[in-house]
Amino acid sequence: MSDGLHIALGGGDLILEPLAERHREGLRAACAQDAEIWQIYPFTYLGDAFDPQFGRMLAGGAVRRCYAIVTEGEIAGMTAWIEHGAPGWSIEIGNSYIVPALRGTGFNRRFKALMLDHAFACGLARVAFKVDAINARSRAAVLKLGCSEEGTMRHERQTWTGRLRDTVLFSILRDEWKTDRP
Repeated sequence: MSDGLHIALGGGDLILEPLAERHREGLRAACAQDAEIWQIYPFTYLGDAFDPQFGRMLAGGAVRRCYAIVTEGEIAGMTAWIEHGAPGWSIEIGNSYIVPALRGTGFNRRFKALMLDHAFACGLARVAFKVDAINARSRAAVLKLGCSEEGTMRHERQTWTGRLRDTVLFSILRDEWKTDRP
């Protein structure tokens, strides 16, 4: 993955900062705001599981480049670039979480738009999203971005709870992304 892709991105009161140790406690607090959501995530970021997960995000290497999502000076969540498809051609946006207070406010669209604008400006042709089939809110949000549903990967992974997850694959191509959106 090009390091030019994983840079700080911002617009107004929203900043995506490459994840660093200084984000640990703020992200821990943000993740603790919704204990129930982690039941539908592949991994939990609660309690004793937080520090090992945070360590994995910091050590993401060339495969996963994580961000802290910051708004009004507070950490509101996380997201990441994840290798997907041919390098320099396709990337995945994933590992996304935002605090409950910002859900349904258009905030998700704002930070995803920053990432999509940047990915396509960097020359990528395709951005993918993988969403748990039972996560109706995230599936709807990805469709609102203009993504196409490509299909379901059955039992694609086992989550931390032991549940076998069906994962829905979505993507958006550079010429489908609308830069004149509201």
